[in-house]
Amino acid sequence: MNRIRRFINESWSELKKVSWPNRMHVRNLTVLVFVVSFVVGLYITVADTAFDQMIKLLTGSGA
Repeated sequence: MNRIRRFINESWSELKKVSWPNRMHVRNLTVLVFVVSFVVGLYITVADTAFDQMIKLLTGSGA
């Protein structure tokens, strides 16, 4: 029981040292994640479509 209490106290002490981001910083990073995810998804979609068309052209199974 003593070890658990010590662990909790040390964990709480470490959490007090953390530099937590403010609301604006969190919002900006969230928007950045959405934008980057959208751009990467768009890139993958375009690349997949291009490769699909190339394979269809090379194999002669164009539809």
